[in-house]
Amino acid sequence: MFSASQSSKAQFLDKARQAREERRELKERERAAVQIQALVRRFLCRCHLQKEIRREVEDFFGTAEPGASKRSALSVFRIARKLLFVFNHKEDKERFEKLCRCILNSMDVENEPKVWYVSLALSKDLTLLWIKQIKDILWFCCEFLKQLKPDILQDSRLVNLHLTMLVTFTDTSTWKILRGKGETLRPAMNHICANIMGHLNQKGFYSVLQILLTNGLARSRPSLSKGSLTAIFSLALRPVVAAQFSDNLLRSFLIHVMSVPAIMTHLATLTPERLAVMESHDLFRKFITFLSREAQCRDVCVCLEGSHTLCLLGNLVYLGSLNDKVLEDETAHFVGVLIHMLSYCQKYVSQKKSNLTHWHPVLGWFSQTVDYGLNESMPLLTKQLQHLWGVHMIRILFSDVLSKKLLENQEIAQLPTQPVSPQNSLPMKNLFKRAFQKSASVRNILKPVGGKRVDSAEVQKVCSICVLYQTTLTTLTQIRLQILTGLTYLDDLLPKLWAFICELGPQGGLKLFLECLNNDTEESKRLLAMLMLFCDCSRHLITILDDIEVYEEQISFKLEELVTISSFLNSFVFKMIWDGIVENARGETLELFHSVHGWLMVLYERDCRRRFAPEDHWLRKDLKPSVLFQELDKDKKRAQLLLQYIPHVIPHKNRVLLFRNMVTKEKEKLGLVETSSASPHVTHITIRRSRMLEDGYEQLRQLSQNAMKGVIRVKFVNDLGVDEAGIDQDGVFKEFLEEIIKKVFDPALNLFKTTSGDERLYPSPTSYIHENYLQLFEFVGKMLGKAVYEGIVVDVPFASFFLSQLLGHHHSVFYSSVDELPSLDSEFYKNLTSIKRYDGDISDLGLTLSYDEDVMGQLVCHELVPGGKTIPVTNENKISYIHLMAHFRMHTQIKSQTAALISGFRSIIKPEWIRMFSAPELQRLISGDNAEIDLEDLKKHTVYYGGFHGSHRVIIWLWDILANDFSPEERAMFLKFVTSCSRPPLLGFAYLKPPFSIRCVEVSDDQDTGDTLGSVLRGFFTIRKKEPGGRLPTSSTCFNLLKLPNYSKKSILREKLRYAISMNTGFELS
Repeated sequence: MFSASQSSKAQFLDKARQAREERRELKERERAAVQIQALVRRFLCRCHLQKEIRREVEDFFGTAEPGASKRSALSVFRIARKLLFVFNHKEDKERFEKLCRCILNSMDVENEPKVWYVSLALSKDLTLLWIKQIKDILWFCCEFLKQLKPDILQDSRLVNLHLTMLVTFTDTSTWKILRGKGETLRPAMNHICANIMGHLNQKGFYSVLQILLTNGLARSRPSLSKGSLTAIFSLALRPVVAAQFSDNLLRSFLIHVMSVPAIMTHLATLTPERLAVMESHDLFRKFITFLSREAQCRDVCVCLEGSHTLCLLGNLVYLGSLNDKVLEDETAHFVGVLIHMLSYCQKYVSQKKSNLTHWHPVLGWFSQTVDYGLNESMPLLTKQLQHLWGVHMIRILFSDVLSKKLLENQEIAQLPTQPVSPQNSLPMKNLFKRAFQKSASVRNILKPVGGKRVDSAEVQKVCSICVLYQTTLTTLTQIRLQILTGLTYLDDLLPKLWAFICELGPQGGLKLFLECLNNDTEESKRLLAMLMLFCDCSRHLITILDDIEVYEEQISFKLEELVTISSFLNSFVFKMIWDGIVENARGETLELFHSVHGWLMVLYERDCRRRFAPEDHWLRKDLKPSVLFQELDKDKKRAQLLLQYIPHVIPHKNRVLLFRNMVTKEKEKLGLVETSSASPHVTHITIRRSRMLEDGYEQLRQLSQNAMKGVIRVKFVNDLGVDEAGIDQDGVFKEFLEEIIKKVFDPALNLFKTTSGDERLYPSPTSYIHENYLQLFEFVGKMLGKAVYEGIVVDVPFASFFLSQLLGHHHSVFYSSVDELPSLDSEFYKNLTSIKRYDGDISDLGLTLSYDEDVMGQLVCHELVPGGKTIPVTNENKISYIHLMAHFRMHTQIKSQTAALISGFRSIIKPEWIRMFSAPELQRLISGDNAEIDLEDLKKHTVYYGGFHGSHRVIIWLWDILANDFSPEERAMFLKFVTSCSRPPLLGFAYLKPPFSIRCVEVSDDQDTGDTLGSVLRGFFTIRKKEPGGRLPTSSTCFNLLKLPNYSKKSILREKLRYAISMNTGFELS
């Protein structure tokens, strides 16, 4: 019972609670309904009010036109208040336009003070309200300007409307109310205008102008009209002038206006009057002074980031080109500002593409976000930047250097200079045209003399300018060649800069710069930057000048100066390597090394091609080869770097010895050398004499790399299919190798062609007619490599340009196809250089970027660039045409053949082994020394057989005939007769394998069975079976063996030997 009463109580309480919650929910619903109804009523009321106001505005502006312009200012003010009260950007766009037009119309009415909208500013009750209203209206104008696109016709009209509003109400000059008696009100009105402008600035007025300018100007053709641009620039200048060029407003102007791409160029084109206004305010000087404070310059750069900093830089450079006086006065500040801005950009210039980098058309890979919208304006920006390395600015900045006199005849020094065009596009053709304007003056040869203090103001100024240009080169990576071309345009800048360098320090030149390497001071860095700039520019100049300009006309540098400079560079690079500086070099020091080394190698390769330096000029007398070899054996880094970068400082003979040592070491490592404990693996091949090339190709191309380097034994099979007698102890393989090389390099086979002048070999462009021609070239490369590997000299004269490709020089950024062209076709080279020097309009010649060639009776057109046969050669692209043509003839045409041959050659000879040789030295390595035959050396290393000995009368006659009766040409023919090569081995006859030998023979070759005891005794005692006067001397070139009958008279020996070598019969005739 008790539990039942408890249960009913709980139910009662539950019901009470539920009822209470229902009553609360009901109240909440009623309250929510009231609130929703209020909101809806309010919304509907607001909508109704907005409709009413908008209808009223429409009615107001829809009034008949005759009286429209006569509306009172007060009525316009009231309707404007109403419109602003309900203003929505999207809905009220047209109404706002009508309001603006109405206000502007009111300002144009004559003699109607009550109509002038600005008159309300004089009303005590309305002044503050009017000022607030005009501020709101003008800011709404700014909001619209941000969204408008000036390239759309309708938008361009609205741009003009809103700009007119801003121009009208931020300056009192057009207000009719201030004319006559109203002039007394001008100060108060000016104060109101300043107040309005201040309000706009706080809201972000300069950002609006920047967006509008960028939309209208950051394109190839500006979409802003002259009036619009004038208005925008006037608006931008007003706050700056009003604030008397305060730092705060100068900063805003620089960040938002001066950073618009090429704005100064557009001003000069569309509204040059604005530039005159800037000049009248001396703005360029104020900009430079403001930015010369490092903290302020950094602040501006950080705000702009990379791309826009570059745009600001371009505008400042352009302004500088128009303000000579300021530039001369503020050179130090101007240079400092540009260095700081370029250095800021440089921090983000990346050497490598990654997911975090973006492509910039001027800076290259850039590790900041790039505004791709600016890309269209990059050509204009580049044109602005070109003024920095244009002749006009270089003359101003380098005035201290250029003022030096290098000519002995002072009248000649006053040569008139050509006026420079403001565009300053530096056409390449003028650089070469000036080559013919050779001065008849004689100049003192510039050598290091010293005497100028490095801490003097003059030196510091020149160093700063060099730092500027060096920073420009390393930052503006995509227009580096343009910059270098501009810096080398003046013929006298580089020699005068060299003269300046020669005067630095107590002794001048080398010692000072070596000391700078060890000093990590700012002064040292600036001096090294000067050297680096000099090297980069000079290297560029020497690379683009052809041989006539360097050797005959001697543009910029005299040959004697090139000798002095190369000596300086050689010593500098040697010291950097030998003193261990390069081993640990990083950053700027490494860049300096590559810069100096780059120019050194350009000069060295030019000298290898055509000498200008004296004999042994490149050698280092203080470097003992024995010390170098010891350090190489110990794997010392400096010795390896020396061999890698400047092997030419080591005598050629020592380098050849080093090369042979490298080969020997590899043979030992691969087990290819006979030892007491092991014999090398031998590869046996059988070759049919009638099919020597085919059999050799089939059997050898399958061999592994190590087998090709190893011992190969050859057995010849004659035409009857019978094995030839004899055991190959290297001699038969030598004969096989020589025969193979003779066949494959025969032009009649059409694997190789000869050059038109000195008949040197290079791959034939039409060799593709052979089946498997690329495999054939690879085989040829292996055979050539094997000959060099084994030290077998072969008489194969290659064209110089092909040797350069074998060395890999054509991959160098400093390689010039045009320089190598004479080694292919000197006549073709003359024709191309005549195009370069052609004074008239080159398009008259009717050339296109293509090359027509007669290929086996059929005319084939090769396009040098895609679509080249439709692109005419003009004065602007003729230099490109020359380089493209040279590159096509020497590279493109034979690219696959050369690649295949190099691949085969490098499978035997490692590239690093031959990099220590120049092209002529590589030819000597392949074909032996081109020096006169050293008969004493040959005699010393001769082996005698068949009874002959050094004191035998026939042998004495032989050496006497060779020394006194034969000409050098005949001695070369004798050597070719015996060894198959007319040149002696590079290291002398001690390295001839097998050694040169002379054997006494009694019978003809077909009856010769070798030496017997009787034949040796008869030879030794000069006993003859019968008079051999009818027989000729013969030879076995595979063994370097001369077979000499035991002649009775010296005259017979002379006659028979001369006949034999002139017929080049060898063992074929006896």
